[in-house]
Amino acid sequence: MKTYDYIILGAGASGLMLAYRMANDTFFKDKSILIIDKSKDKGNDRTWCFWETKDGEWDEIVTKSWDKIFFGSTDFTKSIPITPYRYKMIRSENYYNKLWGVLKTKPNITFKEELIVSFKEVEGKVQVTTSKENYIGLKLFNSIPNPKTYQSQKKYPLIHQHFVGWFIAVEDELFDDSKATFMDFSVPQNGNTRFMYVLPLDKNNALFEYTLFSKNLLEISEYEHAIVDYLNNNNIKEYKVLEVEKGNIPMTSFKFSELNSKHILNIGTAGGWTKASTGYTFKNTTKKTKDVVAFLKQKDDFSKFYKASKFWFYDLIFLDVLANYNAEGSALFSSMFKKAKIKTIFKFLDEESSLIEDLKIILSVPSKRFIQAFFKRLF
Repeated sequence: MKTYDYIILGAGASGLMLAYRMANDTFFKDKSILIIDKSKDKGNDRTWCFWETKDGEWDEIVTKSWDKIFFGSTDFTKSIPITPYRYKMIRSENYYNKLWGVLKTKPNITFKEELIVSFKEVEGKVQVTTSKENYIGLKLFNSIPNPKTYQSQKKYPLIHQHFVGWFIAVEDELFDDSKATFMDFSVPQNGNTRFMYVLPLDKNNALFEYTLFSKNLLEISEYEHAIVDYLNNNNIKEYKVLEVEKGNIPMTSFKFSELNSKHILNIGTAGGWTKASTGYTFKNTTKKTKDVVAFLKQKDDFSKFYKASKFWFYDLIFLDVLANYNAEGSALFSSMFKKAKIKTIFKFLDEESSLIEDLKIILSVPSKRFIQAFFKRLF
């Protein structure tokens, strides 16, 4: 049985990006890399968004970008210029095509379209069992989440960011495509944190996504009725639904790093790369995959990859508040966007802020709930 230097489980955002970085680095040119996933042609199964201050490595596949965002609620409503940032959107089909275009040219990279059954460490190596074969690797990167790991524990709160989105087209030029609706809390909250997220691609096409931060999911019809009501309330009566997307992203401060071992590293959502307080993953994956490549050139014990950060604790406190007082999410975000500068908010969410900037964010949100959550965790 052939032994691969690296096995990557999952050909989604994080798995493919890691393979892409390795493919573009001469350090790995003689390393055998195996990618396994149940499907290769995933199409437009995802939409990823992120913000950055300059031209980025993914600009050639960016579908649309905006230099203004809209925030709406009963407490605060404003169109906000985000210069020097731009808010960028990528459709996954463009992303997959770009990365596979490079990976397929590398003779040291192999792809197997098989269902992954299990994996485990065996005598200093890793054995992967699929629906067809067993494979051996020296190192394994796993991007397939196992929800039981964080759903079965009670120490850390778990909130779901769940959504249904409609890509719709209209005949008249109804959409202002100069800005993205970041959060619109004008929708009924019904005891949760609920908002509409709108990404206009041009004046005739837009993505309307009904999103919740809550513990429990809804019936599909509830998301759909909320989108219809929102469209009606904005005088959008005649439209065609071109595509539908849905998702459920875990928001938790569960210590995914404790699942790593010397030879197994969990990556992407499975590795806790999703920003716990927002559900954003793509930007963090861009950073983390670079970190993994740098790590591989210096060390080989994956249990030492994770580094503790102050932002983990910030996210933990935020999720404690959101989990226990889910109906107050609108007021929380409204206060932040009203009192803090957007540049400071983005730096904070990107985990690039200074202590002074952290303090500005902390002082911008209602203090009572956070003080309660802080002392509860402290003691």
